[in-house]
Amino acid sequence: MMLKRRQALSSGGGVLAALACPRLLAAAPLKTIFMRGSARGERIWFDPVGLAVAPGTRLRFINRDQGNSHTATSYHPDNYDRERRIPVRATPWDSGFLLPGDSFEVTLTAPGVYDYYCIPHEMAGMVGRIVVGMPEDPLWEGARGDSDDLAAQAAAGFPSVETILRHRAISQEAKP
Repeated sequence: MMLKRRQALSSGGGVLAALACPRLLAAAPLKTIFMRGSARGERIWFDPVGLAVAPGTRLRFINRDQGNSHTATSYHPDNYDRERRIPVRATPWDSGFLLPGDSFEVTLTAPGVYDYYCIPHEMAGMVGRIVVGMPEDPLWEGARGDSDDLAAQAAAGFPSVETILRHRAISQEAKP
């Protein structure tokens, strides 16, 4: 089959445009958050527990805890009727239960603070916070205050937005 000149030019134009703008070919930045647990299971955590990223970053949650399944679930009414702790323009997510070695990805585009938790381990303080963009970004939404919807262990598990922005990533051991 012969391509007509117009077909060749139109398909070639897309290729040329992509070559002229390498960003079109580049994938969204990727950051990894591990789900971890101690050998006997007395401690479980997200690593890092606090992370600062640019809008459009893909996050990959990987369960590296050989003794437990975990979830990465955003606080949102669509997820088990929880109080919203992500930006209004954000899409809520729930990874479902991830067995050891399993992973889940989500892309965060709305600027602001995203709090999330592990469904079976929230009461043990397995929570995390992601800061997308900067407070001066248009439409940026800050962290939610205290809530009756959070257990004390969960509420105490979130690093401050200021600490996350200063260090870019906070490991559980380094969390103040």
